[in-house]
Amino acid sequence: MQSISVSTLNDQIKSLLETTFLQVAVEGEISRPTYHGSGHVYFSIKDENAQVKAVMFRGNAARLKFRLEDGMKVVLFGAVTLYKPRGEYQINVSHVEVAGEGNLALAFKQLKEKLSSAGFFNPEHKKPQPTSIHHLALITSGTGAALQDMLRLVSKRWPMLKITLIDVLVQGEQASMQITNAIRHADTLDVDAIVVSRGGGSIEDLWAFNEENVATALFHAQTFTVSAVGHEIDWVISDYVADLRAATPTAAMELLLPDQWEIQQSMDGIRDQLNRRMQQILQHSQQNITALKERFANYSIENKFASFAKDIEGMKLRMNQFFEQKLHKEQIRVQEMTMQLNRGMEMNLARKEQSLKVLQQGFIQADPAKKDAKGIVELSKDGKRISIEDIEVGNRVKVANSKVVAEVEVKSKREI
Repeated sequence: MQSISVSTLNDQIKSLLETTFLQVAVEGEISRPTYHGSGHVYFSIKDENAQVKAVMFRGNAARLKFRLEDGMKVVLFGAVTLYKPRGEYQINVSHVEVAGEGNLALAFKQLKEKLSSAGFFNPEHKKPQPTSIHHLALITSGTGAALQDMLRLVSKRWPMLKITLIDVLVQGEQASMQITNAIRHADTLDVDAIVVSRGGGSIEDLWAFNEENVATALFHAQTFTVSAVGHEIDWVISDYVADLRAATPTAAMELLLPDQWEIQQSMDGIRDQLNRRMQQILQHSQQNITALKERFANYSIENKFASFAKDIEGMKLRMNQFFEQKLHKEQIRVQEMTMQLNRGMEMNLARKEQSLKVLQQGFIQADPAKKDAKGIVELSKDGKRISIEDIEVGNRVKVANSKVVAEVEVKSKREI
């Protein structure tokens, strides 16, 4: 018998194996998996009686949704080949399925455990929800039904909302990277919140939102984030990482946006409260004035000293002047209080009306442009603003508008 070299023998065995076992499906238990820096994965598959070496090269390993772990029961699909330098046969694995458990279910479980251990789901990392939303970044498919549902709800609840739509793929191999880049971009737009959304589907359809790169982008975003993926029963990794999970895309809009009609009703209630308060203050001031008048009548000199008319005239005159001045000051104080209340109410209403963009900005008297109207000036004395009624002959007062200040002396004064 003619002898052959070891290399020749291995070549013949390799050829025989690769032509005989073009495709095999082998069930067993993973043993000692090693993830090499090259991207290849080396391991063995075994049962209670035997084991076989296996290799999953980088291209196939990159498509694996879960991580191979020691003791995992799987079914390997691939071809049998021989590693010629050592004369060892092995399985060149193209695909792996988990025995008894879906691949995606296992991948979801593994990633969830990994991110949970890293603190991605911890409550202390959740940002507080903004009290008001003026500008929203919406990351979803520009042609999806979910977008139209959300836009309809926005137009009903809060139509003045500014929306920046970032159109992305929401399923497929490129979807997770597009969503990741969109989150990072939206985080630079100075928006109040970022909503990552799509409609319902199978676990395969929603898988882009279960990828680690999407979860990492959500976790590191400085902007408040909302995950609104699928239906109420659907849970994806982004739901756990985002600051807020919405059961559906439309539910996200309901959670974020106020109802304009509820706001309007609240505004009406505030306006009524202010009106009632103002009426109470005015009524109280009027009662004070009435009380002062009654006190004046009770102190009438005529009722007590009718016999001393001459002596009383001077005292009566002084008392009249005293009470008239006090009454005048009280009236001025009431007027000023009324004006302050009116200004406060109108300023409060103006702020509310400005937020709704449906009412005009109030307080004409606070409009700087009105102050410069011809003939409109401000009087002040000793650094305090006064009315023309406060001016007395001989006073030096300042007359000013927003552009000119003049100091004048009062030569005369008369009522008209």
